[in-house]
Amino acid sequence: MSSGDSRYTIVGATAEQQAAIDVLAGQFLLTDERLGAIIKEFRRRMEEGLAADGKVLKMIPSYVTRRPLGSEVGSYFAIDLGGTNLRVLRVTLDGRGGVSSEHQKFALTEEAKNRTLFDFVAQCVDSFLDERNLRPSGQQPPIPMGLTFSYPVQQTSINSGTLVQWTKGLNVPGCVGRDVVRLLQDALLRLGLRVKIVALVNDTVGTLLSAAYSDPAAQMGIIFGTGTNAAYYEDVANLAKWKGPNPASGEMVLNMEWGAFDSDDFGFLPFTPHDIKLDRKSINPRKQAYEKMISGMYLGEIARNIVLWLADQRLLLDGRSSEILNAMWSIDTAYLSSGAVDDTPDLSEIQQVIEKTLNISGSTFVDRQIFKVIAVLVGERAARLSAVGVVATLTKRPDLLSRPVTVGIDGSMYEHYPYFHDILAETASHFIPEAQFKNIKFTLAKDGSGVGAAITAMLAATYDA
Repeated sequence: MSSGDSRYTIVGATAEQQAAIDVLAGQFLLTDERLGAIIKEFRRRMEEGLAADGKVLKMIPSYVTRRPLGSEVGSYFAIDLGGTNLRVLRVTLDGRGGVSSEHQKFALTEEAKNRTLFDFVAQCVDSFLDERNLRPSGQQPPIPMGLTFSYPVQQTSINSGTLVQWTKGLNVPGCVGRDVVRLLQDALLRLGLRVKIVALVNDTVGTLLSAAYSDPAAQMGIIFGTGTNAAYYEDVANLAKWKGPNPASGEMVLNMEWGAFDSDDFGFLPFTPHDIKLDRKSINPRKQAYEKMISGMYLGEIARNIVLWLADQRLLLDGRSSEILNAMWSIDTAYLSSGAVDDTPDLSEIQQVIEKTLNISGSTFVDRQIFKVIAVLVGERAARLSAVGVVATLTKRPDLLSRPVTVGIDGSMYEHYPYFHDILAETASHFIPEAQFKNIKFTLAKDGSGVGAAITAMLAATYDA
């Protein structure tokens, strides 16, 4: 079939090459009808997750039940623990919705990753406070801190959560099944540090709160980056599985864990052979299906699978490959970003990627056009599918879009991938009436894992969350 879009017409291509591109366009270009069906299923899975634990969309209570006002002032602290680095931050709120921050980054040592993690974190906090002469004396109240902990945790309160398992190369014994806040608090006490961990924060929840401090209309926080996830304010009355007391605000931030959508049956997302191959060879097959179609970690690998599929038919690069191209993950999503907007007469940026980065000499202009089409198709599908979760969430509460609503978004895909924001917004506008869509504002919300964690600590310390 032909896509009917001149962007996918290859000048100088053989009939066989153009036919293969038309097949790809048919697989990757999604009609509104197809997207509408996916949105409907996404909403059904949201309702499922609100009703019971153990569902594909986990809809995890964050225990954050308040919104920042934007008028709060003062300095608040956070620890952002990732897979390779740790940051300690001081975030200053100016009372007018503005923030400034300073941080110190520490690389996790091998000993920390395998043995002494929580003592290492405590030592980093000690170093940060000491260097700035901020360490509280015995007469001063403890410093409240938020903790962003980027590992699977079953959260049990605003400041407690049980470690489910280690990921990202960490394997500290004796921690699984224990409260990570208590483990860190004990390490801080061993150093005599008057620091209290008052909030355990998911980075997507932090993204929402970071946006909400600057804009009281913020309703949703999203990460479109290496991975993807979202959080939003939900009426507790809709959270049937919630067994705790109803908060005075009547609402709570939920961590959706939406990257797992459709992972159980692969029944709704537009899987191609290239997606199936990626999933089969990934470290987590049959998991994070939605994330694998829209996130920076995976798009380059989808493109690599397409390149090899065409090369194997001698429709690209005269059937040639290289040791680099044959290796998984060798096409970085950044190469697709630059390729999608290469408007040089001979597509010289793409030529650099093929000939220098992938080490395949003698690419033709047809080869480079095909590479550009692959970059455009993979990126456009990611942006259009990203609108699915946005639309399903924003239209869930019927009254929500009758007033201004802000969506705070962080992540490299949203910030840097060409036209990602424009395609996302334009696609969402097809499914939301114009009078309501005009009330939506998408805004960049930077550093949810740092600034957002400090703001959560502020909420917990000031308002008891």
